[in-house]
Amino acid sequence: MNRRIEIGLKELVKSRGISLRELARLSDIEPSIINKLANGKREKVYLQHIERIANALEIDDISEIIRLTKKNL
Repeated sequence: MNRRIEIGLKELVKSRGISLRELARLSDIEPSIINKLANGKREKVYLQHIERIANALEIDDISEIIRLTKKNL
């Protein structure tokens, strides 16, 4: 069984009552990058982006942002 890394930005912004655009502003990351991360359209994920998102949302546990799921074949 294969595994897949998912970035859970949609759930994070919803739980905090902000938009993806607001997250982009708070984290100083281009809105297009935030949208691609949120929609699983970005192949490369930079640790600096995850760090900025964690700082912007005051997250201490990376598992709130990134999760490892089973990939159906």
